[in-house]
Amino acid sequence: MKKYINKLRKKFKKYSIDGYVVPKNDDYFTEYSKINRLKIISNFSGSAGLAVILKNKNFLFTDGRYTIQSHQESGKNFNIYGFEKLINCNLFKNLTLGIDPNLFTNTQVKNYFLKNNHIKHIHKNLIDEIKKEKNSKSIPFFSLDKKIVGENISSKIKKISKYLKKNKSDYIFISAPENVAWILNIRGGDSPNSPVPNLRLIISKTNKIFLISKKDKCKKLIKNKIIKMSQLIDIDKFPKEILKLSGKSFIIDDKSCSIFYENLIKSKFKIIKREDPTYSLKAIKNKTEIKNMINAHILDGVALTKFIYWIKKINKKQINEVMAAKKLEMFRKINKSFLYPSFDTIAGTGKNGAIVHYRANNKNCRKIHRKDIFLCDSGGQYKYGTTDVTRTLCFSNQKQSIKNIYTKVLKGHIAVATTNINKDNIGKKIDKRARKFLKESNLDYAHGTGHGVGFFLNVHEGPQSINKINKVKIKEGMILSNEPGYYKKNNYGIRIENLVYVKNQSGHLFFENLTMVPIEKDLINYNLLSSYEKNYLFKYHIDVYSKISKYLNHDERSWLASFI
Repeated sequence: MKKYINKLRKKFKKYSIDGYVVPKNDDYFTEYSKINRLKIISNFSGSAGLAVILKNKNFLFTDGRYTIQSHQESGKNFNIYGFEKLINCNLFKNLTLGIDPNLFTNTQVKNYFLKNNHIKHIHKNLIDEIKKEKNSKSIPFFSLDKKIVGENISSKIKKISKYLKKNKSDYIFISAPENVAWILNIRGGDSPNSPVPNLRLIISKTNKIFLISKKDKCKKLIKNKIIKMSQLIDIDKFPKEILKLSGKSFIIDDKSCSIFYENLIKSKFKIIKREDPTYSLKAIKNKTEIKNMINAHILDGVALTKFIYWIKKINKKQINEVMAAKKLEMFRKINKSFLYPSFDTIAGTGKNGAIVHYRANNKNCRKIHRKDIFLCDSGGQYKYGTTDVTRTLCFSNQKQSIKNIYTKVLKGHIAVATTNINKDNIGKKIDKRARKFLKESNLDYAHGTGHGVGFFLNVHEGPQSINKINKVKIKEGMILSNEPGYYKKNNYGIRIENLVYVKNQSGHLFFENLTMVPIEKDLINYNLLSSYEKNYLFKYHIDVYSKISKYLNHDERSWLASFI
């Protein structure tokens, strides 16, 4: 880390800058990317962060999920703050800061740095100059049949074109690759843990499309007549090709459209800044997508249940966190529909469980002791569906104080699961339900209660979420996580997570569980549960048993029956 910081600083004079800004995201603004420049310069491995390297000081900004982790990984060489400190930043003033315009939006720069510093665009990424990463192979893009996704391409394009006409714009630039994937019903392998292909798209108000990508990755799409050769713009030729388009205006989404692309489009067209309508369209899953997600979660539930039974009942050796994560993946791999994890498994025992997005490796992992509680957050990408589930497990009788806190987390989880969405229809309101019981003891957690989930796409997607500020209306067909928790630094972590979807029954909107995995019962203080909550657990475990028991062996099935 230090050697790369020193190499970077040596370039400051050449480019006449006082510092350089390194975000986590790549030029497609994906959460998970194969290029992790932030880790190179800071050693921080979390999914959200930004570093500012100055001549004599280094700053790292991240969110509440990574408070402990960021200090552990980067604390010796960086001053660490929450993202909120970046807003109208006054930690450093009157500096010339270099940025790669491919990695930032104009809105980000305006909110973070512009008021107190001068921003200089450097069209060579300085991290790439000091450490050149090998280009990893990526699979060609492939298409998904309507039978899998439930809606054809032309139908989706018409919806976008309608939006363009409404906003009196000639074109829209779809810069978020997951949105392009959804519109064109295609997938790829450009991001770790996700079938999202790296590409961009232009749609006109007359239903014309232009796909911006590397041509060699689109061979299957052309062969299968998903797109025509005339609709493909090679990414390297885009700056010239966009000038050939006729028309006056372009809609861009400044959450995912970089400064580089905004400036290209602005050189000829009037820019209209609007949220990409694909986010809202994609958030509402159709019946086919829901059906496939249900099937994927049954497969995932079988794997998780087998794993929990194994680690609690069969495993007689003392294993570590890495071994546990590998064993869980082995159970998932038994099913041929499983492709790969939807994110790196979080397997934290004892004090490591208190690190919200902990990543075990052979250097830092702990052995799983019987006296500890074990937090395991994992997910899978299946044909066809995306899963995400967390369970907190114990292997011996725990202190009453721990059981009480676990039960309060569980009560919050149940409160979310049983929300009357006709009444509490935004994430902000539902979040209060999750935290209510912890707050009674002056306890809380520093992350959101739930995030949106994609259909065979990203495990995290918006605009819907359950947190303290989200005001997006929760609608039928949306999929969210339900994951309240509690973390005691240097002691333990607790989190219970299911995925749910919004179901409509005769006008009544409610959450239906997708996740089919038993909830740890040995950590529950049943005296703190109401009869309503006990009944919920009973019905949930009946549902789990009815859907996955036939895939279990005799001993696993008998053990699962004990939860009822």
